[in-house]
Amino acid sequence: MNEVKSNPSADHPVLFFDGVCGMCNAFVDFIMKRDPQGHFRFAALQGERAQEFVTEQDREQLKSVVFLHEGKLFRKSSAVVRVLWEMGSFWSLLGTLLWLIPKPFRDLGYRLIAKIRYRIFGKKAACRLPTPEERSRFLD
Repeated sequence: MNEVKSNPSADHPVLFFDGVCGMCNAFVDFIMKRDPQGHFRFAALQGERAQEFVTEQDREQLKSVVFLHEGKLFRKSSAVVRVLWEMGSFWSLLGTLLWLIPKPFRDLGYRLIAKIRYRIFGKKAACRLPTPEERSRFLD
């Protein structure tokens, strides 16, 4: 976890994701479907906004989603847990259950899935383009 000086969208948590990863895009779709109030914002790790807030290593290796919330950056399983907590209700409970698993084991599972994600979910030729309805939730 790292601290950042300012949030690109101070009132909203931001999920930085691999824009060409099919699984990452499915995760974004999953969140958006369950967030009709538009609480979350999204930005591709390959995008300009990520350069301001995410480490060069995160942007180049693309091995983790990065979640920016209240000035703190969370990676890997911690990012997923924090997203679930922010989603509320049932998802918060699921996040808490995941949190009970020791971090080394959570991150091991995360890394194993991250290694095979392109084979299972595919890799797109370019980053996701949001629909006009989604545009306000995506940062450049």
